Amino acid sequence: MHLANLLAILLLSACGGEEINTDDPSNLAVDITISDDGSGIVQIQATADNAIEYQLRIGTTTEPTASNTSGTFEHTFIQSGSYQIEVRAYGLSGRYIKETRQVEINFGEDVSVEDGYTTPLEYDGYQLVWNDEFDGNTINTSSWVFETGTGNSGWGNNELQYYRQENAWVEGGVLTIEAKKEIYQGSSYTSSRMKTQSKKSFQFGRIDIRALLPKGQGIWPALWLLGDNIQSVGWPSCGEIDIMEMIGGSGRENTVHGTVHWDNDGHVQAGGGYTLQSGIFANEYHVFTITWDETYLTWFMNDIQFYQISITPSHMTEFRQKFFFIFNLAVGGNWPGNPDATTVFPQQMRVDYVRVFQKE
Repeated sequence: MHLANLLAILLLSACGGEEINTDDPSNLAVDITISDDGSGIVQIQATADNAIEYQLRIGTTTEPTASNTSGTFEHTFIQSGSYQIEVRAYGLSGRYIKETRQVEINFGEDVSVEDGYTTPLEYDGYQLVWNDEFDGNTINTSSWVFETGTGNSGWGNNELQYYRQENAWVEGGVLTIEAKKEIYQGSSYTSSRMKTQSKKSFQFGRIDIRALLPKGQGIWPALWLLGDNIQSVGWPSCGEIDIMEMIGGSGRENTVHGTVHWDNDGHVQAGGGYTLQSGIFANEYHVFTITWDETYLTWFMNDIQFYQISITPSHMTEFRQKFFFIFNLAVGGNWPGNPDATTVFPQQMRVDYVRVFQKE
């Protein structure tokens, strides 16, 4: 285009002449609807002139949560809190305009210990040999000790938390382990890890643990067992039985995992998972169970069997010895990934009881 022609167009524009069709977006309008049914669903509709793409960003993330050409988005929040929603409209020029809104998500009342599945104190053919109902207002130090610090390479998993005794307590008949976002001893998060090592250990039986799980990207609760001889033979030769693990984020809070780890000329593992038909494990209490004898380890969720493995092979002798409990709530790590802008802190794992039954 000649310079004279360009100047003429600019003059027409400045004088209120015919509108110029540019490649830049304009007139962005965003409509946000928050579902009132407690589902955490938020619907976003964006429109703009000259827009060829829309992007949705949740929180302060630098990458879009979703993108499309329609401007219609739906996002599900899983935790009450205040969230930033940013919508961008891009034009052919590559430039964009944006609108930022703050939304409040409220899931209502806290979950009661009365909500969810329970199991009995008695089973035919079994006797209760140990239990902790977490009554009173202190953690029973005759059964539990704490592990503190950051472990070796983030407890072997590149976890981000610093474990502290102060992040666990007993109140209202429930053990609470809380993960917090706070700077402590060079770590950005704190939590707790407690165990029964050298105090309570068991070989064979039925174990029931009733718990309410946390949620959010990078959150990793675990209820598990390690072999008593870990200090002499190390891991994985001592054996590991994961009664329950859950990894938060990306819609994974509806699935729990049961796993065994052992040594067979190197680390070997096997396991299975259970996925809820509706809801997530943070909505109410569930009971995580294993039955364990000389032949099989079997996993249950609310008395529904979801995995079983034979421990009779000669390379699985780890699982015919005594094991102790570990309860912990990790933040970040190789498996769940790290927290992001959608993760709300603090997060809590609550345990109503742990019970060990053995055959009479």
